[in-house]
Amino acid sequence: MIYRDHNLGELRKNNIGETVILSGWVATKRDLGGLTFVDLRDREGITQIVFDIDVASKEVVETAQKLKTESVIRVEGVVKERFSVNKNIPTGEIEVFATDIKVLNSCEPLPFQMTDEGLSENIRLKYRYLDLRREQMIRNLKKRHRMIMSIRNYMDQKGFLDVDTPLLTKSTPEGARDFLVPSRTNAGQFYALPQSPQLFKQLLMISGVEKYFQIAKCFRDEDLRADRQPEFTQLDIEMSFVELNDVITEIEGLAKKVFSEVTGETADYEFPRMEWIDAMDRFGSDKPDTRFGVELKDISEIAKNCGFKAFASTVADGGVVRAIVAPNVADKFSRKILDDYQEYVKRYFGAKGLAYIKLTKDGINSPIAKFLSEDEMKAIIEKTEANQGDVILIVADKLKVVRAALGALRLRVGKELNLYNKNEFKFLWVVHFPMFEYDEEEGRYKAEHHPFTSIMEEDMPRFFDGDMTIRTNTYDLVLNGNEIGGGSIRIHNPQVQKKVFEKLGLSQEQAREKFGFFVDAFKYGAPPHGGLAFGIDRWLMVMLGENSIRDVIPFPKTNKGQCLMTEAPNVVEQEQLDELFIKSTYEEEEK
Repeated sequence: MIYRDHNLGELRKNNIGETVILSGWVATKRDLGGLTFVDLRDREGITQIVFDIDVASKEVVETAQKLKTESVIRVEGVVKERFSVNKNIPTGEIEVFATDIKVLNSCEPLPFQMTDEGLSENIRLKYRYLDLRREQMIRNLKKRHRMIMSIRNYMDQKGFLDVDTPLLTKSTPEGARDFLVPSRTNAGQFYALPQSPQLFKQLLMISGVEKYFQIAKCFRDEDLRADRQPEFTQLDIEMSFVELNDVITEIEGLAKKVFSEVTGETADYEFPRMEWIDAMDRFGSDKPDTRFGVELKDISEIAKNCGFKAFASTVADGGVVRAIVAPNVADKFSRKILDDYQEYVKRYFGAKGLAYIKLTKDGINSPIAKFLSEDEMKAIIEKTEANQGDVILIVADKLKVVRAALGALRLRVGKELNLYNKNEFKFLWVVHFPMFEYDEEEGRYKAEHHPFTSIMEEDMPRFFDGDMTIRTNTYDLVLNGNEIGGGSIRIHNPQVQKKVFEKLGLSQEQAREKFGFFVDAFKYGAPPHGGLAFGIDRWLMVMLGENSIRDVIPFPKTNKGQCLMTEAPNVVEQEQLDELFIKSTYEEEEK
């Protein structure tokens, strides 16, 4: 090879005396009179190059002295033992004394230095091709590659077929807003980009594929956050002739394999399972972080007849009163901190307020103490299992609000008080989600997972009797409080599927319009089947301990769905819109 015969993380003491050719980027340069030192970098590491006037020609040394950081160069030289060993890099025992240099591409002044800490994310995303040169990002890309290869190898060994499904498909109501693609050849009609390959993978089971997987691109036009992107990568899996335990066993093996490959650690235990209702009642979340306690405690029975009207009236109106305990912070939680917590649960979760009880060494300190009898206060302390030095945090509201508010406050308390080991990993299955959830804004029931989720056998009679509190054969895999994968055993009985559509308020005509091809397929012999989908990006983010999903995606978008590097989305020419029979109303609405 004319550019290199070794990568820059490869040379060791056994290469001393060899003449080598190396190419890469200039990471750093130090001039010491007749000596110039260059740290040359590629994706595999760094090698120190020495330009010595006693070894190289004057022209070579002068070229090295003029080098700019991040320029691309090719050097030839001899490997020698390094006098001052650098134990921080694998090549730290050697250095290469250059005899020749060629500048392949010089670098203009950089918008930021590769070693800069605390760079703004917008700068990093605008110059992503530079950001990806940094050690952290190269490491993340390698880990992503290792993860994908581990998945493919495991699935192949287990007999799964990798099958592509369409990116241009039909818009169906699967939960999130679709990205729509106008059709030029079918005027006035639209494709949708897939939110997931859900319908197609079930059709593959009807087709007799039996064991399918795909690493698929999925698209959802929804509000974004640190662990969500409009375009994301999903490991999609489906199996025929399986029940819940079969899927969990297969997927657990995959999760352990991938986890080991990426982190170098093992998870050689059977992942615990938790009922959805228990997760919600104990942790206020269907993806609980079980690395620490601080569980929710229900004090509604104590509160319903107490003298504090905000508690009693909430219970009387059908709400609940629940609490968490922040341990050993009675002398640390100032009024400012508690006011901040109150504003947090009110602003983001719609709670009416946050009450607190401090158990100090001098006694009870609480604004609501005067409204509670001695027995009521004692009962609350006993129910919450609080001790001296703790602070009891209480929310009274509708059940959904209380769960959300205290569930989030629990996570914040756990993080701010360092109640868990950040380097610990805990897997958990959350199972048996409800089939339906009631949307108060729309005044109707929606599917908790999706409308193709099978109902637990023991709940089936209640389902046909009209009970909307039935449970499903569902399972989410949670890692450190993050849902990394989720799935279900599917409905394969056309009559049950028809009934579910009815419960969701879909008429026969609406169901046929939206899912006609899918429902028709079930008439021709559908096997029992189920599967699961992993969010590759989120799963990798958790395993690598990153705070943002954007740090594990090569070219991500901002929280506004923008690519700062390519400046997408952008305005297109009117001719393109005319071809698609589209007229923008944006300007008219703005006026």
